[in-house]
Amino acid sequence: MGGFYGRAALRALLCGPRQLVRPSSGGPSWTQERTLVAVKPDGVQRRLIGAVIQRFERRGFKLVGMKMLQAPESILAEHYQDLQRKPFYPALISYMSSGPVVAMVWEGYNVVRASRAMIGHSDSTEAAPGTIRGDFSIHISRNIIHASDSVEGAQREIQLWFQSSELVNWADGGHYSSSYPA
Repeated sequence: MGGFYGRAALRALLCGPRQLVRPSSGGPSWTQERTLVAVKPDGVQRRLIGAVIQRFERRGFKLVGMKMLQAPESILAEHYQDLQRKPFYPALISYMSSGPVVAMVWEGYNVVRASRAMIGHSDSTEAAPGTIRGDFSIHISRNIIHASDSVEGAQREIQLWFQSSELVNWADGGHYSSSYPA
């Protein structure tokens, strides 16, 4: 394999595809972000943690924090504060505290928006095949996963679920370079 294209093909074969990301005027935003993703108790009980992690890694996002915990009711109450007046709120808190949750912080370009697309609609009957919920969810009340719905929401949720000392800034070998501030 000679020449530029041969070397590029060999590099892609050995190292995986490179993502070239260049900011452009008038094009999409290439904003480096962080988001909270949580595998809910049904996802943990069904042993889907690895499948979820694999999808985010294959997409090129970088895991910078992860922990398994039995979510305290105080965290759940603050996390779901906007749903407190909904009739399903007590059942939601009961479900989210029924087993362990795996909370993760993922970093990458437009990771908030991309992760929402990856997880799919909260109602499994409307979640597209190929999305996490479309492939694994069995009911709207057992929908496997949570992902922050906005950059501001992600910042609030990350601070709620993680101490700053639990998040790791690490170099990723240049494949998906990151310069997220600590």
